[in-house]
Amino acid sequence: MFRDDDFAVAFPRQGRPAISPGALALVSVLQYAEGLSDRQAADQVRARMDWKFLLGLELDDPGFGFTVLGDFRTRLLAHGLEERVLDVVLSRLSDAGLLRAGGRQRTDSTQVLAAVRTLNRMEFVGETLRAALEALAAAAPDWLTPLIDASWVDRYGAKVDNYRFPKGDNARLEWAEQVGRDGFALLDAIDDAFAPAWLGEIPSVGILRRAWSEQYHRDAEGVRWREGKDLPPARERLSSPYDTDAHYGIKRGSGWCGYKVHLSETCEPQAPHLITNVETTNATVNDTEVTATVHQRMAVRELAPAEHVVDSGYITAAHILAARQDHDIDLIGPVGLDTHHGGRDPQAPDLAQTAFTTDWEAKKVTCPQGATSISWSQQRKASGTRLSASTLPSPTALRAR
Repeated sequence: MFRDDDFAVAFPRQGRPAISPGALALVSVLQYAEGLSDRQAADQVRARMDWKFLLGLELDDPGFGFTVLGDFRTRLLAHGLEERVLDVVLSRLSDAGLLRAGGRQRTDSTQVLAAVRTLNRMEFVGETLRAALEALAAAAPDWLTPLIDASWVDRYGAKVDNYRFPKGDNARLEWAEQVGRDGFALLDAIDDAFAPAWLGEIPSVGILRRAWSEQYHRDAEGVRWREGKDLPPARERLSSPYDTDAHYGIKRGSGWCGYKVHLSETCEPQAPHLITNVETTNATVNDTEVTATVHQRMAVRELAPAEHVVDSGYITAAHILAARQDHDIDLIGPVGLDTHHGGRDPQAPDLAQTAFTTDWEAKKVTCPQGATSISWSQQRKASGTRLSASTLPSPTALRAR
């Protein structure tokens, strides 16, 4: 399935020989298919005959240390090869005649949970400051010791999930603002001209600085906890001090901290269902924002379908037109409901879209009153989207009719 040459760019020409990247890619696929950790996957290579047979190993082959799998993934990411495994699989399937352009494919998204604890705002600021203090205690203990006292140990000595927050809204607000004052005091000390300049380069200190700008106001009146309406959008706001790319998203009433993955697969009734594209995004990205990207990636792989089935989150009128014009794809799915309820005048004509009849071949539109359009023209929006414009008689004429 995989050859070492597929991943050669991620490995240096000098140094000791690496474990076969083609074998590591195949192990990574098997690991994902069976839901195994790195340690468990490495154990399977040593113990299971079917894995050894698939990898072409001798029965007494000792395998490799589990950390090699993590190093392999890091190499792929560092060299922009995160899609190489999927590309190679799709290429092999195409060569075998199991995959081709055209036909029907479908796309949907699902949640990807970040490997961090989901925190509320109070937990987040407390854990962010604690993480920064832990890093500074390890990097510059002599500098940190004079800045803190026993009360800091009480507030930040244990992880936030072991901490009992005060009861009552006022007490909780005071606790949050005390954490804010402590954080700003620490940042001021780091920015002092006599402090080591490299303290500001510690990653957890940078996260603390960003989090405090998002969660607090500081002015002549002091440090104040931001109200919900004053917070940055979830797409821009940190949700964890340990994974700065993870954000809090909501889909169909279900919330999670992490990411969103959009999976496309073939859905021909008499053929195997094969994943053709994987798009991972921020958890706050709406499905409609990735429709064009999915089509572009399908086209680059020369696997664009004739029909692309999606749910309402991926489809708009503009997407339907762009898919047909740019990639010759019929985008199929439920479009948004017509929510027009007409004006306040009870005698005004019904302007709901469903009340009009359109004859596309004759280029005529008939309103609910029976009046026929008097003109038809092809136009474009400022975005470049094509649309058809039709002019009906005036509302006064319609009411008279």
